[in-house]
Amino acid sequence: MNVKINDLMTTRVITAQPHHTIDHLRGLMERNQVHAVPVIGPEGEALGIVSSADLVGELKSQTPASQIMSKRVHTVPAYSDIHVAARVMRKHHIHHLVVTHEKSVVGIISSFDLLKLVEDRRFVAKNPPNQGKGRGQPER
Repeated sequence: MNVKINDLMTTRVITAQPHHTIDHLRGLMERNQVHAVPVIGPEGEALGIVSSADLVGELKSQTPASQIMSKRVHTVPAYSDIHVAARVMRKHHIHHLVVTHEKSVVGIISSFDLLKLVEDRRFVAKNPPNQGKGRGQPER
């Protein structure tokens, strides 16, 4: 399989700026039916990311994104193989990665995007369980 991240990523990325409020972020996520919004700087670089999990709880509606965003943004280059995205997500227990090209945000990829790839391919177990003992004979 030679699938690249840019083959699966979403290119229409909904982004926010550090001064955008929690109310603004909630509205963006709801209107666009997304669960993560990268927070970008003036050069289009990822400064942070806000996920729907970050918006749970008692938060003041006018709190800026810069105060609640995860500042550790995991990024992957658009031209990398898809297994790189899967490895980073699994290692860091996250569901979204910001996709970059020369440090600028060009896409986002989620664990659901990776599941689409698996769904499109027929999965066959490498070592299926035996039907019984012996050469295909059922147990008695």
